[in-house]
Amino acid sequence: MKDQEAAHGVEPHDRNVAERLNWLRAGVLGANDGIVSVAAVVVGVASATTANLPIITAGAAAVIGGAISMALGEYVSVASAADSQRALIEKERAELRDTPEAELEELTGLYQAKGLKPETASQVARELTEHDALLAHLDAELNLDPDEVLSPWHAAFASAIAFLTGAILPFVTAVFLPGPLKIPVTFVAVLLALAVTGALGAKLGGAPLLRPTLRVLIGGAAALVVTFAIGSWLGDSSLMQ
Repeated sequence: MKDQEAAHGVEPHDRNVAERLNWLRAGVLGANDGIVSVAAVVVGVASATTANLPIITAGAAAVIGGAISMALGEYVSVASAADSQRALIEKERAELRDTPEAELEELTGLYQAKGLKPETASQVARELTEHDALLAHLDAELNLDPDEVLSPWHAAFASAIAFLTGAILPFVTAVFLPGPLKIPVTFVAVLLALAVTGALGAKLGGAPLLRPTLRVLIGGAAALVVTFAIGSWLGDSSLMQ
């Protein structure tokens, strides 16, 4: 019995647990974006020039611009979702106020559709309506909780922090390492970091580790190789004459 309780205790049945896992996965993806995008920029510039100032300038621009872009995109996305959630909540509240009997019949029908007998569904619908009619309908119809409307500011801040967390590694390695080590060490550091984020994202999603990790590594390596090749080509003195 204790073993069964322990096993069920770690399952994410709670909606809040699932929500936290979604935020963690989003954070891992944001960090992965920061690693790849900033690394691609600094490697591309470092392959075109050995001067440190252009690398610092381009890297800083990529870090700051990327973080702002991620935050803004997340804010707009989550704000739109939150507006939709609030509109649905207000619509349900108005329906409960104007047509309570029809809403009770609708709730009963929803529980019958889930497999309850008509009399059981009617009893459950009535008891839940007496306890909290709005919550009962939002949960059964829309899987919404009025106390858990998404916060766009929280999402924007978390997205920016996740991006910055990933971006700092390639920026530091490309800026502060001596010339001959910049590109190879940045390559190695970025691939190691991508392996970690890929494995962590797979674990949070409950997927096998190998395939998602390899996808992230291959994609990141391809981005670095392409930007390195373009930077080297543009940095060729013959093209600048």
